[in-house]
Amino acid sequence: MANLQHAYAVIMAGGKGERFWPLSTARRPKQLLDLAGGKPLILQAVDRLDGLVPPERILIVTNQSLVEPIRTMLGQGSAVGVLGEPVGRDTAAAIAAGAAWIKRRDPDAVFCVLTADHVIGDLPTFRDLLARGLELCASNDVLMTIGIEPAEPSSAYGYIEAGALWRKAGSVEFFRVQRFVEKPTVEKAREYLATKRYAWNSGMFVWSVRNVQKAFAEFRPVLADKIEAWSACANEAEFIRALERDFPGLDKISIDYAVMEKAQNIVICKGTFAWDDVGSWPALESHLPRDDHDNAVKGDVETLDSARNIVVSDGRLTALVGVDDLVVVQAEGVTLVCGKERSQDIKGLLARLRGQSNRENIL
Repeated sequence: MANLQHAYAVIMAGGKGERFWPLSTARRPKQLLDLAGGKPLILQAVDRLDGLVPPERILIVTNQSLVEPIRTMLGQGSAVGVLGEPVGRDTAAAIAAGAAWIKRRDPDAVFCVLTADHVIGDLPTFRDLLARGLELCASNDVLMTIGIEPAEPSSAYGYIEAGALWRKAGSVEFFRVQRFVEKPTVEKAREYLATKRYAWNSGMFVWSVRNVQKAFAEFRPVLADKIEAWSACANEAEFIRALERDFPGLDKISIDYAVMEKAQNIVICKGTFAWDDVGSWPALESHLPRDDHDNAVKGDVETLDSARNIVVSDGRLTALVGVDDLVVVQAEGVTLVCGKERSQDIKGLLARLRGQSNRENIL
């Protein structure tokens, strides 16, 4: 196993999870829910690092309103850090804040950036990949992205094209990155799969503090300057005040657009572990128990002459008769009924509800 004495982890937990409304709301978003796996997704994300990164070197970056709920979930005495962004400025700023938090503790650190709302299986394979990636990134001037070996020609994800083999560590192979590709059509995705060169973009990364700050200096200098200033804060209170002062003035941009699509020293490792970003109600279907008519159900549910529905109830009986291919959710005093094929339009419904002053408590 790699020497991980300087290893840290940043778990990104600022998402809204709007596609899972009404179960997911601003007060209790997707990453705080037990959608699959038996415990809230955020706790599963922390557990994945067991034996790899100690709790005191794990940082969860979220929005300020979720800091206390997450701390409560972690439990009294947890050494895991929780950092609240004053305002959301997308992943580049969040990673810069995480890098500064880590640099204050260990300028020689190497860290992985992970997600709080994905479901990952085959944890030994996942941990082995991370350990080898952390070791390589500690001693090489590279930025590593973790791709996922595609299971199907999906149009739901961005893709990354791998080039020449860069390194092999044990059974784990690392390749130079040729390019990042936006979400393609299914037809184009099918072409990508046929080449065996492409991976899904998982949004997970590994790099050293020095190398990510150097990349920001080249492509997003303001964030490199902020890492330097924030990491020089004398104490945690001063660090938080600096974030509150500076965050509102930062541009809202993802790490892919800010750095990854521009840098030349990007390497990719294709993860072969089970992975699901559980990005919609239909995506959750495979993680729920099924009845004899292929209904995916969670909670107190009864069905009659109904098939292929997704039904989630937060405690009250939800009954279906003679309907097929629906998403039916009862949660937070709200009932949602929509066709599976229209579940991507839930965001549009929420946009409409936000314009109604009496709906704020359910969003």
